[in-house]
Amino acid sequence: MHMSNYHENESGALHVAIIGTGSAAFAAAIQASKSGARVSMIEMKDTIGGTCVNIGCVPSKILINAAKIAQETKQSAFPALKISPYVLDRSMLASQIQNRVDELRLAKYESILEDNPSIKLINGRAKFLSSKELQIELNAGGTENLVADKILIATGSRPNVPKIDGLENTPYLTSTEALFTEVTPESLIVVGASVVALEIAQAFLRLGTQVSLIARTTLLSHEEESISDLLMEELISEGMKIHTFTELQLVTYTNGKFECITSSGSELKAEKLLIATGRQANTDQLNLKSAGVDVDNQGRVIVGNDLQTSQKDIFAAGDCTQLPQFVYVAAAAGTRAGKNMVGGDEKLDISTLPTVVFTDPQVATVGLDVAQAQKQGINVVARKLDLEHVPRALANFKTNGFIQLVADAETMQIIGAQIIADVAGEMIQTVSIAIAQGMTVQALADTLFPYLTQVEGLKLCAQTFTQDVSQLSCCAG
Repeated sequence: MHMSNYHENESGALHVAIIGTGSAAFAAAIQASKSGARVSMIEMKDTIGGTCVNIGCVPSKILINAAKIAQETKQSAFPALKISPYVLDRSMLASQIQNRVDELRLAKYESILEDNPSIKLINGRAKFLSSKELQIELNAGGTENLVADKILIATGSRPNVPKIDGLENTPYLTSTEALFTEVTPESLIVVGASVVALEIAQAFLRLGTQVSLIARTTLLSHEEESISDLLMEELISEGMKIHTFTELQLVTYTNGKFECITSSGSELKAEKLLIATGRQANTDQLNLKSAGVDVDNQGRVIVGNDLQTSQKDIFAAGDCTQLPQFVYVAAAAGTRAGKNMVGGDEKLDISTLPTVVFTDPQVATVGLDVAQAQKQGINVVARKLDLEHVPRALANFKTNGFIQLVADAETMQIIGAQIIADVAGEMIQTVSIAIAQGMTVQALADTLFPYLTQVEGLKLCAQTFTQDVSQLSCCAG
């Protein structure tokens, strides 16, 4: 057995060990190495880079964009344009997705390792022996013990597969397999109604698969009802069959077909079954008890806004923690953890966290909605502007959606926004900055926005706090 610790390094540099090689891990490694630390990154998979670039954000957005283009040929806003039905080479699409993923992983992850001699990669599975020492089961065989001054847990998450009778021994899909599928299935049952489930379900639907979706309650149940209702209406209009307030109870797989019995007693059949019921933290094999690191009841590492765990020299960042599961939160947390491990005092502020669901229309939110604000005892005033009042939406013939702004009734400062529109994700950052800067509704209403942009809808919505927007002329200042 080989023992390695920071004393081996003649310079006496601080030794930082990072478990994982995803966005949080790399952000931390870059920061720690910039400060002169020696960094050991430990990865048990053959591929570095984590969920986002490999099997999450990047491949899903490419698939979603291809599906959006396909949909335009079937359901265009312009009947005057006769577009021929598309012909899909799904295998070629899967290759295109994989190639772009490989390019981005090389540019954003692999080349950083190559160009940074103070960061060393160890291929193996790590577990804690104590708060200072890790045992690594090397992929090449044997074990190595590693002692570090500071340790970052950045092990990410994996798809959560619920206990459903009969499911375990069937060839069900998770998001990982679904994104890279080389053949378009004739039919698909999707279990789940949150971000991943909805994004993939709509993409498959648009690329020629009959899709049935099973939702335990409503779609995007954490959002307000009007968003859920509007999104459901849109998906049904595209041909999706949606079963709300339903649970999957029994699964059988025979002759290449899934048969699913639901809690409502209905029987659904499909060629493929996608389980997209959230994700779980990869912390169960780390032996965290030996390190004195506390987790919550879902196994997520509990961190403060300085990213420190219950053990002072151990930090955590990304999807393995209780923080919101977004890659930009992971990267921001990793950056701050990297600085704090080498003596910094950085805090992660997620009070103005913008979120986007890349369905079509997109759902984007920031800050508080009305119910959340009232729960916190804040007296609010809110205005909702339907997209039919936004000139760009009218010009696009896409008016199904709305913009809602929520303000503190006393100060009239903006404290939240909820948008459902085809480019809601591009619009939400403007509100995010407005909230961070403490802008009032009036200040936003007085800001110059370019005409015939969707984001101008924010100005119009702000104006509705004091006037009737239907009475304004075009380009009203």
